[in-house]
Amino acid sequence: MVKRIVIFASGAGSNAENIIQHFRGNSRVCIAGICSNNANSGVLKIADCHGIERFVFSKEELTGSSKVDDFLTQADPDLIVLAGFLLKFPERLVSRYEGCVINLHPSLLPKYGGKGMYGQRVHEAVVAAGECESGITIHYINNQYDEGAIIEQFTCGLSRADTPISVQKKIKKLEGLYFPKTIEKLLT
Repeated sequence: MVKRIVIFASGAGSNAENIIQHFRGNSRVCIAGICSNNANSGVLKIADCHGIERFVFSKEELTGSSKVDDFLTQADPDLIVLAGFLLKFPERLVSRYEGCVINLHPSLLPKYGGKGMYGQRVHEAVVAAGECESGITIHYINNQYDEGAIIEQFTCGLSRADTPISVQKKIKKLEGLYFPKTIEKLLT
């Protein structure tokens, strides 16, 4: 049976591209859709390039209508992957897809998580705190920001010379190496 993934992203889509490339040629996994709340996001260009169905919605449509629900019903995902998705996933969808929605966070949760902690903000906080390591956390989502059960964490060392930009590069490398492999483990 083919496992179906739907990816939600708000930005450039580097993690979506890594996931697509990882599963390219795998007859047991299908990227069934890419969803974005940003009509100008790079992830939509990636969807078009790979011939993957895409769905664009507003924050209001996510929270107050059935449009996203209808798309997900049609896509029939086994796993929903939040890969740089900057909106809070609504409680109704968390409940409907309980245990089937995962997120990638660019720190070692529970540190540097929560509302407003994403992207460069996380790396700035890590450097400001003088941390000697950082990493990524892949976790299930629940109704609280970044508090769902942790699936995997991967670390990288930091030095006093690291800047938010150098930390971001290290984190991006971890994401590319481990996010698609963790998704594959969850599906098998």
